[in-house]
Amino acid sequence: MEKQPSVYILASGRHGTLYIGVTSDLPGRVHQHRESLIKGFTSRYGVSRLVHYEGFDDMITAITREKQLKKWNRAWKIELVEAQNPYWDDLAVTMFGFPPGP
Repeated sequence: MEKQPSVYILASGRHGTLYIGVTSDLPGRVHQHRESLIKGFTSRYGVSRLVHYEGFDDMITAITREKQLKKWNRAWKIELVEAQNPYWDDLAVTMFGFPPGP
């Protein structure tokens, strides 16, 4: 799979704890979060369900979007997720064939 700059939102569950990140390797980065390979916020709070992502042509644009989303209030972030993923499905299961998480 070709690398593509992406912004992503992970959740611990429906309306749960949210995490926003940016990467050029979405499947690899989601795998790292799911396996708690990166110690910190997501491993501490069990945030590993991919509920939203946006792809970009370049990393500068992706980083700009990540910073924008991080400034949003929680209600706006929830609206963003639910506009495309109303049931908060783990998109990594269908997109990358990852096993369902907790």
